[in-house]
Amino acid sequence: MHCPFCHSAETKVIDTRISEDGFSIRRRRQCLHCNNRFTTMETTTLLVKKRSGDVEPFNREKIIAGVRNACHGRPVKEEDLKRLGMQVEEDLRAQGLATIPSDVVGKAILKPLRALDVVGYIRFASIYQNYKNLDDFQRAIDDLRAEDEQKANK
Repeated sequence: MHCPFCHSAETKVIDTRISEDGFSIRRRRQCLHCNNRFTTMETTTLLVKKRSGDVEPFNREKIIAGVRNACHGRPVKEEDLKRLGMQVEEDLRAQGLATIPSDVVGKAILKPLRALDVVGYIRFASIYQNYKNLDDFQRAIDDLRAEDEQKANK
């Protein structure tokens, strides 16, 4: 790490802390040449590999926007959408992979969205899983009903 004041490469870490979001590390450093102190932030990059083969940085806002569209007109609060976006990102990062296929991202959205709003879930799943006809919708609804019945019987 180079000092931003004198550009010396000789610095030492004085303090290290994990950020509030848990995805970055804040380090206080001191230059051994000029003795000035400065802060650095270290973050990991999570990449998403699209079906086309393109790779792009993970963007939580894209998750939130997609779920917001699926839940349009539903009684879902913005805070709930943000919480879902954070949960999806945490789940993806917990896999320990630097690059995540886009279909894995879509699957990671489905479970928390199902818990948040079942209609939004069906809307999102219909696009993500490429429903072709009414039978696809009916199968999804039947699966949801079967899950609800299993939970009720426990």
